[in-house]
This record gives sequence, structure tokens and C-alpha cells, in this order.
Amino acid sequence: MFKGTYTAIVTPFKGGVLDEPALERLIKLQIKAGVDGIVPVGTTGESPTLDYDEHARVVEIAVRVAGGRVKVLAGTGANSTREAIFLTQGAERAGADGSLQVAPYYNKPTQEGLFQHFMAIAQSSPLPLVLYSIPGRCGIEIGVDTVVRLATASRSIVGIKEAGGNPDRVSQLRQALGPRFTILSGDDSLTLPFMAVGADGVVSVASNVIPRQISNMVRLYASGKVSRSLKIHQRYYSLFKDLFLESNPTPVKAALAMLGIIQEESRLPLVAITPRNREILSATMRACAILR
Repeated sequence: MFKGTYTAIVTPFKGGVLDEPALERLIKLQIKAGVDGIVPVGTTGESPTLDYDEHARVVEIAVRVAGGRVKVLAGTGANSTREAIFLTQGAERAGADGSLQVAPYYNKPTQEGLFQHFMAIAQSSPLPLVLYSIPGRCGIEIGVDTVVRLATASRSIVGIKEAGGNPDRVSQLRQALGPRFTILSGDDSLTLPFMAVGADGVVSVASNVIPRQISNMVRLYASGKVSRSLKIHQRYYSLFKDLFLESNPTPVKAALAMLGIIQEESRLPLVAITPRNREILSATMRACAILR
């Protein structure tokens, strides 16, 4: 259902408020470049610093600008089940195609707690749900057995964004869940390794900057043109890594600002990248012929 390249879209700010024209411009660039979908208000969209009205507004803009040309997989997860339900129902009303549900962070529920959390959300809305396992940020992993249990118990739980850095988990998930369950890489540098063992694409940070190249890389690999896909991976691998020189999304926002697409502005506690890391990032962008 959600295969291919999905851009984890940044949330542009200007003077401390949502920069709606910049967001619209960025989404249009993504559509023109051929991505399969966008993910507003995820980690890259700084969802923890948006209030409820801003969160809803970003999803509304994404749905309106997408206009059915690409899918909108709205980030509506939270560490509170009630909050996640509230945000998911809001995304449903806005017309999103699905919901990305991050594992609850900080409160570290058990696997049973995770099961009940995601089931409560699934029962609250007909939106297709894609789970999001990122133990480096959440402190917990959605266990393979729990994913299988959820997918068996609810037809609306259709996939997972896998950001644990372990291709073996992709193999385990694919073997346990079969071909219909969507698995998306959560790391640009691991997209091809994950696809080699069964993943269907990527939720990409780098595609904010190079959407056409990431889309081509994924499509080429999926169509069996592995060597051509690998060339794209190798060309942009240094960018994949440098976009995480500091906490996401501050490096990718710096890169987009260098290209004149958005203002380089995040909300505290995130701060601008250091001058040294800015130099490294800009040198990499020049070496990749993204910046001149």
C-alpha cells in the first residue's frame, strides 16, 4: 500500500511561526520530482514542538497540495494513547491516506503495552496505520512478535517503518508477515541493504534535498536494475551520513536553506548546526553537485 519513496517532510518556520508558503513550495517540488508520498509532522517535521492546531494545519496543507497526486502518510504518533488517537482522527478528517505511528517514547511500555496502544489507535479510526520502530529515539523496539500480533489482529495495521539499523530484522519481519505487509527503511543509508532482504522502499530525509534521485534509486532497485541503483546510493552516500551530523532535522534544514527553499529555522530545544558541520555539509553538497 505504501511502497516506494516517502519524504519525511520538514516543517518550515519563519519568525517562530509555520511558514505555509515554504511548506507548499517544498511539497510541490516533491511531487514534481516523482516521490510516491510525503510524511508530514514526523520526527523530521519536528512534531514534538508543534501545538495541536499547527499539527492539524500541516496535515491539511499536505493533503490539499498533494491533491491525490501522491499519498500523505501523516505522523500522528505520541507517547500518550489518547493524544495519538486525537491526532489520528484529525488526520482522518483532513483526508490523509494513512498514519505513521511511532512507538511511545520516554514512558517505555512493555510489548503488551505497545500492543494495546496500537490496537486502541487502530480501533479509533479506519486509517491504514504504519508502525514506526526507532529504538534509538524511543528507548524501546516494537518486537517482531508484537508486529505479527498487531498485523494479525487488525487489518488496518499494514506496515512498519524500520529504523533500528538491522537488516536481519527486515528478514525476520518479511518471513513472518509475507509480501503484503509493507516494510520501509527509516534510514537513507540502509535503503538498498534493507530492500535486498525484503523492504519496499524508504521514508527518506535526504529526499527533502534530492527527491528525484532517491525516487530513481528506489524504483531502479525495485525493477531489478541493481547496479544503476547502487551507483546513485554510492554517489549520495556521504550526503546520507552528513544529514545526521547533528540531530535531525537541523542539518537537512540547513541544506534546504543553502538551496534557498526554506528559512533555516527550528524550534528549541533544537538549534542551528555548528559552523564546522555547516562547512562539512556544504562541501558534501558541492561534491555531489547539489550546490554550486
